Amino acid sequence: MDAPISQELLLLRHRVAEMEELQDQARMAVEKLSEAVEKLRAPALRLGTLLQKLPNHRALVCAGGTDYVCSVDPSLPEVSLETGGRVLLNEAFAVTEAFGFDKNGPVVRVSEALPDGRLRVGNESGISDTVVIRSSLLAKEKLKAGIDLRLDPNLKVAVEVIGTSKRIDRSLTTVESLPWGSIGGQADAVQAIRDSIEMPFLHAHLFKRFNHPVPKGFLLYGPPGCGKTLLGKATAHNLRLQIRDKTGEDHPEFFLSVKGPEVLNMWLGESERQVRDLFAQCREKAAEGHLAFLFIDEAESILGTRHAGRVGSNILSTLVPMFCTEMDGIESLHNVVVIIASNRADLIDPAILRPGRIDRKIRVRRPDRAAAVEIYKLYISEALPLAEPREDLVEALVEAHYGHTESNRFLEVSYRSGRRDYLYRGDLASGAIIAAVVERAKEYAIKRSIESGSESPIRREDLLRALDHEYRENELFPPSDITEDWLKLTDFEPGNVVRLAPVRHVEADRAGGAAAI
Repeated sequence: MDAPISQELLLLRHRVAEMEELQDQARMAVEKLSEAVEKLRAPALRLGTLLQKLPNHRALVCAGGTDYVCSVDPSLPEVSLETGGRVLLNEAFAVTEAFGFDKNGPVVRVSEALPDGRLRVGNESGISDTVVIRSSLLAKEKLKAGIDLRLDPNLKVAVEVIGTSKRIDRSLTTVESLPWGSIGGQADAVQAIRDSIEMPFLHAHLFKRFNHPVPKGFLLYGPPGCGKTLLGKATAHNLRLQIRDKTGEDHPEFFLSVKGPEVLNMWLGESERQVRDLFAQCREKAAEGHLAFLFIDEAESILGTRHAGRVGSNILSTLVPMFCTEMDGIESLHNVVVIIASNRADLIDPAILRPGRIDRKIRVRRPDRAAAVEIYKLYISEALPLAEPREDLVEALVEAHYGHTESNRFLEVSYRSGRRDYLYRGDLASGAIIAAVVERAKEYAIKRSIESGSESPIRREDLLRALDHEYRENELFPPSDITEDWLKLTDFEPGNVVRLAPVRHVEADRAGGAAAI
């Protein structure tokens, strides 16, 4: 009977083992099910933005627009907690995990960097500015007005630099090497600029001794194409050279050039903001040791008389006071030199041109015969392939350009007194026209060289043909015979002139009438 009992015991033991294994499987299934149920029933955990680390394992966290002082899990590494980073809050609002920086958030523009490191930011939609703190990523960054930043979703922390305003970028230009000798025919204007800008820098002790106020703003006015922008750039370059030669200190120049129409914007307050940005950027560069120049071309478009604005538009009535405020806020020639240029100075508001703002008015005149010789020699250099000596070519070209001949009559002037007179080509000459004549003559020589297969020098007939072509094509002059358009190119007082008309239009009409007869 022992054998059957032993067999039964083995079967029982095997059965008990099977039941224990089944029981373990059932227990594991119940535990997994209970864990799943607990996860489904557990409330969601919150994500917040870390604003500040506090003593005693605590932190200031913003979650859902509300600030909380939260405890920090001691097992969480302190280096993982960064200002502006996302953190996980449990049910007890304790920080249990760090998730790094968020990738999303609104983009704003820096309006001002405050002394304590905070930033005043705004946006294009006209919403009031907000003050935010910097994230750990931007703690040591040098942030300036005009830079675009991304904020965290709670709008508390500046997290990332997105870029700089393109509007300001396209206004920046690199100052070229322009010695005074490279500007021909403007000796009076050059001397006036040197007396007004270079002397106060180089002889500051004398100006202080005589208690002589230093001008802070300059107006360059005159016909278009006569070198106003060129004079502004040459001023920045030569002032740097003069200071370096006299004191041994090299201050890099910063030349911020902007055309008046670029500032105008249809959105409320945007034009004024751009004016503030221009001055702010110049001040920042000056604080860094640069020679800061703000050059505004076509100034009459934004600084015109306030009653001259378009009907229904009050943009000039706000831009002019803004510009005056910025001018009053700069120190004479110690941080920003303001130069405005215009070919219609009579349209600029008198509040801009009063002493204390734009102190010096420098006239840029059209080149006369002697000045034209200088300018032609600058463009017709000895290095060019010339068919004749340069002096002979220049003399012949100037005579053809400035001669008072019948073929050179260009404009007929009718005065209010009833008198009539003529303006010749030389009376409307400019540096831009002279440069265009020489460049067109070069094109003729190049085409002839290509056709002949060998280098052909610039001939006298190339220059004379180019001169005729420039005035005949009328590219540099108004396409119509409207007197107001032509008055912008002349030095006449508008009240004294009744009519200005191109001579060639009158001659064409007479020729057409004779042919019809």
